[in-house]
Amino acid sequence: MKPSRILFASALSLSLGTALPAFSQSNDFDVNSQIGPDPVLPEPSHPLIPDLKVAEVIGWKDGETPKVPEGLKVTVYAKDLSSPRTVHTLPNGDVLVVQSKAPAGEPTSRPKDFIRGWIMSIAHGDIGAEKETNIITLLRDTNRDGTVDERHDLLTKLDSPFGLAWVDNTLYVASASAVIAYPYELGQNEITAPPKVLTPLPGGPINHHWTKDLALSPDGKMLYVSVGSNSNIVENGLEAEKGRAAIWQVDRQTGAARVFASGLRNPNGLAFNPDTGVLYTVVNERDELGPNLVPDYMTSVKEDGFYGWPWSYYGNHVDVRVHPPRPDMVERAIAPDYALSSHVAALGLTFSANSAMPSAFASGAFIGEHGSWNRDHFNGYKVVYVPFENGKPVGKAQDVVTGFIENDQARGRPVGVGIDGTGALLVADDSGNTVWRVANADGTVIPQPIGTDQTTASAQQAATTDKTDRAPVAAVSPPANGTTGSTEPALAAPTAPAEERLTGQAPVSGKSDTLQPSQTDIAPAARP
Repeated sequence: MKPSRILFASALSLSLGTALPAFSQSNDFDVNSQIGPDPVLPEPSHPLIPDLKVAEVIGWKDGETPKVPEGLKVTVYAKDLSSPRTVHTLPNGDVLVVQSKAPAGEPTSRPKDFIRGWIMSIAHGDIGAEKETNIITLLRDTNRDGTVDERHDLLTKLDSPFGLAWVDNTLYVASASAVIAYPYELGQNEITAPPKVLTPLPGGPINHHWTKDLALSPDGKMLYVSVGSNSNIVENGLEAEKGRAAIWQVDRQTGAARVFASGLRNPNGLAFNPDTGVLYTVVNERDELGPNLVPDYMTSVKEDGFYGWPWSYYGNHVDVRVHPPRPDMVERAIAPDYALSSHVAALGLTFSANSAMPSAFASGAFIGEHGSWNRDHFNGYKVVYVPFENGKPVGKAQDVVTGFIENDQARGRPVGVGIDGTGALLVADDSGNTVWRVANADGTVIPQPIGTDQTTASAQQAATTDKTDRAPVAAVSPPANGTTGSTEPALAAPTAPAEERLTGQAPVSGKSDTLQPSQTDIAPAARP
């Protein structure tokens, strides 16, 4: 970091530190009380100057790695990247890593935004010459020994990409403003065919929360897209939130789209639980209510569900800053399933089922916590594991990958997480410009790769494969009432090339009445 930034950050931290005692919530608050299905929620505070503590990003020295518990081993999977955000495993075991940065030109609407923009630039690091980013790179481990043997840039000069999905020889990319479809066959080292826009997404000029993740439905027919809000708490007006703070459902053959669930301030990681077929997301909640409000969370996503933003948080806890009040919306608000504690910035989500991780991680979810900057003590900066029982998260989250931060310095910050073709955990570290591999220390690997997109067909195929001591991938079960999932048979082999299937056909879902509105006709996500 540049010396001028360090001096200014120190001065700002000191000035805020002198003001905090008059405004902040209790400094001895136990953040662990906000981890689990029933978090402790203190009274909100409304400081004139928000809580702030910024970690200086210093990067990783040669030989340094994050820390993992006994029974695990962490190694570098890929380094010298440029802001790696997400990882995605293809059915042949190739790993795609998305490198990206925020779109330029977001306007500032409040004096606080100037400070926030400067702080975020520090929080993401300044550790060397800026490299080209907005790239999707293929990493190939040819002999499945956990070491990358080939590295190819598939796509370059993209529009702030984040989420990926692959099915039927088509690679879907969620950029800052659209879902794009590229013809792509497994094993290719480059993509030269022109893309098609499957559907536009809410984008600029503000595009406050620009990262948009993707998940493929278990039946392979629908894509689900996370779209964050355009503000902290509607300071840019409700019109700016049209179609935002939501998860979209997109028919992947026609692009017909609708808001599937709303009231989710900034949903990021999306993943279907392979054991139940239920869609889950991790969400960054609102700021400026104190260091211990509001907990970020993981939750199942109910069709047409409303999760409170902006009028309330964690169910019916009213946010008095929002005018006019909407008690009718507060009454509708669904409380999330599982709190992760306040301001951890949960961005990555992947399920552990059928991985090669030790049995302690056999049934649950790994979550990448990017780490706080807007509270008086650091929180997050790690990867945690949340155990599941009977299809639901239970108990306390367990630290799995730590060591990203020490005192006031961060070597890196975890974002996306995924399972590689051998069954090991991958962690995208955007500030450390590295993808880390966390494997079973005994060298266990799964017999064959399992892709990130586990459709019903791939699950059934994996279930018939000899897994020796490993549990098979379960075929998708009927979802719980009100949640998304499918027990329909797998899609038949495509009868036309991808570029033809993307135009001129009726939605494969058969639900044309609910999927016809164009993006410009979709009501605001925070709709009555």
